[in-house]
Amino acid sequence: MKINKMFLTIFALLVISSMVLAACGPTTEAPATEAPATEAPATEAPATEAPATEEPMGPMEAPVNMDNPVTYNGYSTTEIPTLDPQLGEDVVSIGYIENLFVQLTNVDLETTEIIPEAASSWEVSEDGMTYTFTIRNDIPWVRYYADEGVVRQEVDAEGNPRFVTAYDFEYGIKRACNPNLGSYYSSVIAPQIVGCEDVLYYEDVENIPQEMFDAIGVKALDESTLEIQLAFPAAYFMQMTSMWTLSAVPSWAIEEYGDQWIEAENIVTNGRYVLAVWDHGVSREALRNPLMPEDMRGTGNIDRVIVNVVPDVTTGYALWLNNEVDTSGIPDEELQAHLEQYPDETVQIPDLAVFYIAFRMTKPPFDNVHVRRAFSAAFDRQAFIDTVRQGQGLPMKHFAPPGIFGAPPIDEVGVGFDPEYARAEMEAAGYPNCEGFPQVTLLGYSGQSTLNWIEFAQKQWEENLGCDPALIQIEQQSFSDLLTSTAADDDTAPHMWTLGWGPDYGDENNWVGDVLHCNNTNRIKRECNDIDAMIEQAREEQDPAKRIELYRQIEEAFFGPEGEFPFMPIFLRIGYSAQHSWLSYTPALFGGDQWYNWTIDWEAKQAAQGN
Repeated sequence: MKINKMFLTIFALLVISSMVLAACGPTTEAPATEAPATEAPATEAPATEAPATEEPMGPMEAPVNMDNPVTYNGYSTTEIPTLDPQLGEDVVSIGYIENLFVQLTNVDLETTEIIPEAASSWEVSEDGMTYTFTIRNDIPWVRYYADEGVVRQEVDAEGNPRFVTAYDFEYGIKRACNPNLGSYYSSVIAPQIVGCEDVLYYEDVENIPQEMFDAIGVKALDESTLEIQLAFPAAYFMQMTSMWTLSAVPSWAIEEYGDQWIEAENIVTNGRYVLAVWDHGVSREALRNPLMPEDMRGTGNIDRVIVNVVPDVTTGYALWLNNEVDTSGIPDEELQAHLEQYPDETVQIPDLAVFYIAFRMTKPPFDNVHVRRAFSAAFDRQAFIDTVRQGQGLPMKHFAPPGIFGAPPIDEVGVGFDPEYARAEMEAAGYPNCEGFPQVTLLGYSGQSTLNWIEFAQKQWEENLGCDPALIQIEQQSFSDLLTSTAADDDTAPHMWTLGWGPDYGDENNWVGDVLHCNNTNRIKRECNDIDAMIEQAREEQDPAKRIELYRQIEEAFFGPEGEFPFMPIFLRIGYSAQHSWLSYTPALFGGDQWYNWTIDWEAKQAAQGN
């Protein structure tokens, strides 16, 4: 078995960086994911500034490589929920968006340092409130024409070739502030940017004055200069600039096609890959963009990415065994045999994703805090990891994991498993030994491993609270359908559901702030209270030591003995994966996987497939 050594190195850097920040005082405040040698605030980009390139006289076009293209074959158990950068909120969508679109900046996967992407350089004002980005002038907007097999650059109404500009970023970021878009990540970026929250939370969403959009602190000073004004000097903002939500998007395509602009026949992109096929619920295919500037194409050699949708991991693993896909999850029932038979084609990756069971806080009986506390404390996390997860994880009794700046030590904050406390809380709720407790629904996303998880929960609540399993009605849906169901009104939403959260940037604000602040909990339905005021205080505090203490108090207020328990944290994933030896890549800790830096030994793969 291979543990991804590069990934563990990154994980160690994150943990060390967190400790350094905690000890250094105000002058060294910086996100935990920043490279150790970086000062904060940085006043300009690293020395890898991209060279300026002259624009061609006319629109470009080029054929894609279909002459024995190096092909990655994968599978997915779910549909892509969206390819819209401002709407992406799940790992599947974000993975495609990462490769179809460029962001302001990128993340170096080996160091976790922020590096140039669409922005070739940047400056930060002395007060940390104004960020000025220089945008490259050589990244074309393109569309793939399947009938011709060519990628062609977009042109404007006068026939001039379209390149990515600061105006495209201004449009995209202001679009993310619009409440009518319905984006979860709008509430993630809004607090940091001047005027964005004013628009996002405007009472009359159908009649937002144009001057409010004009007042949002994002402005293209010219085609190559983007200025972003912050509402406060957020030391972690530079880490956020690699996020997909802040991407440039093609306004003309969105205006022409509306919601359908992301379909394969309509989509206009600017990234290392173009979308060739999106047969919903069946398959998708992406091809290398031959018009991408040479220095932005990445270090990998994959020309084509083909992903087919399958019903479950068991089916996908069978494809892996037959050399039809390059990577696969490993079904629980196959894990031990796989570890024995394929030790050299097994990787174990700690990806900092924390999984939990969420409660609809406005739907009885989970509108009662004592019920929420009881259900959380009645779940034996270590037994779950040992038996159901077969050792793949660490128990979590608060939210943010080790390696995130501001996260408390893993075993110091939170109740965790405490059956005596759980029974006392159930009695305080008026349901001693679960007597009189109504039937409730626990919804999990599809797959056998999730079914094993929710069945384990059902048994735990029977064993430790006395709840008849018939009272816990378990159901499963595809991931995209689960996201829809859990956003519904109380009448149709489930009482509980499974979800997980992986980091977008390396700061506690991305956890308690971006997930649990009352303005962000459209599924859980938290009401605002003093905890939210603490989250806002921690977000704006400039002293790292004070921020760390505030985040400890916030986690305690959510998950301590007197906690609110909007959900029950369960485990930090450290999962096994089957990976054929011909594939080499570094997993992405933040954002989507970078296919453009993946490498396949094409001869070895073809030989294994008998080609």
